[in-house]
Amino acid sequence: MAANSLGLESQLNAARETPLFYKVFLLAGAGIMLDAADVYIASAINGAMVASGFASIQAGSLFLSSGFLGLFLGSLLAGYIGDFYGRKKAYQYNLLLFGAFTLLSAIAPNILILTIFRLFAATGLGAEIVTSYAIVNEFAPIKRRGHWSGMTAIVANSGAPLTLLIATFMIPKFGWRSMFLLLGALAILLWFARRHFPESPRWLLAKGRTEEANTIIKQLTSRGLYEETRSQEQSGQPTSHLSFGKGLFIAIIAVSATLLCQYTFTSWVPTLLLKRGINIVSSIGFSAIMMLGAPIGSAIGAFLADRTGRKKVILFGFLAVAILGVAYAYETTTIGILINGFLLTVTLYILVATVVSIYTNELFETSHRFRGAGIANGISKLLNVLMPTVVAFIITAASPSFLYYGIAAIAIIAAIVIQVWGPETDQKAIK
Repeated sequence: MAANSLGLESQLNAARETPLFYKVFLLAGAGIMLDAADVYIASAINGAMVASGFASIQAGSLFLSSGFLGLFLGSLLAGYIGDFYGRKKAYQYNLLLFGAFTLLSAIAPNILILTIFRLFAATGLGAEIVTSYAIVNEFAPIKRRGHWSGMTAIVANSGAPLTLLIATFMIPKFGWRSMFLLLGALAILLWFARRHFPESPRWLLAKGRTEEANTIIKQLTSRGLYEETRSQEQSGQPTSHLSFGKGLFIAIIAVSATLLCQYTFTSWVPTLLLKRGINIVSSIGFSAIMMLGAPIGSAIGAFLADRTGRKKVILFGFLAVAILGVAYAYETTTIGILINGFLLTVTLYILVATVVSIYTNELFETSHRFRGAGIANGISKLLNVLMPTVVAFIITAASPSFLYYGIAAIAIIAAIVIQVWGPETDQKAIK
């Protein structure tokens, strides 16, 4: 049984892409695209609610915080369900929960009810960032793992500028509630499409369910193996292996720094632009232009991950975020705000593509990969629960410039941790 399991895992590591793999990639990418779209549309909705008087800045910050709290709860639940009961179960009901409460959000009578609905919707969506990236990571061959995990980030983060562009036209014409109707309907449609999603063969092998894993691996190897990858394994290519505690420490720092910097900047851009005297339509439009950097940054991260190694890309990304964050604080012209904001967005999404979609999942073994990724992502969401309140205080009581100094400090701390303790996981088999 053990020898058979090892042989199957080796085949999975070297399998060329097949229709089943592309199905997994597309469905996972679509799910996390909704995750990205929802997070950023929340910022546009928040700006519109504040501008219309439906919510104050403080109430809007609670609305954003409830979303991050839901993402925290969803990340933890998905991690434990995925490791103990299977990746498929963690993937089955989260979109139904998100879709239902997002549709209800469209008819919320006041900001309090809307905030409660937001909490439940985000809990359903919280599983996506854990499950989607980890599933693609587990199905992809070693030779192309960085590429496909990065491609997932490209697909996912294309949702941000696309949704913001849609919001630029829909919110002024139909109101902010129309965006909840759109996202909720898309979530329900995707839930129907994902009903027959395959179980992860790595998880099945880890649980000793070899025959079930073999059935799926046969479909994944129907186009043969990458001979180069197979010869690397036979020659003793080392595997990615850390203790759970060390891997979790590195993952928490890297993911929290990435997402804190990303969400702090992108979630508050429309509101910060309003504070600078730019109207709601233009502020959402400016945000959409900046967010075009999301798929570009993800593409750069995907391109570099398998060529230069994960660690070099991550270190460069954090240092660049620190420099651009400080520079953004001193921008005063419209063109300067757009260019610097675009470059900062590109750099942030290079980090998302490498840290969140690739590196984090490679730090853990299959038996606790979802828990490790879930805890790391969950803690980052918990920190983001507090961040909107902090940001609202800074905006109203101090200078917004302090926001960007904070982004720079967080990025530098993360760079130091990765440089000192972070391993290189490029081209190493995951167990």
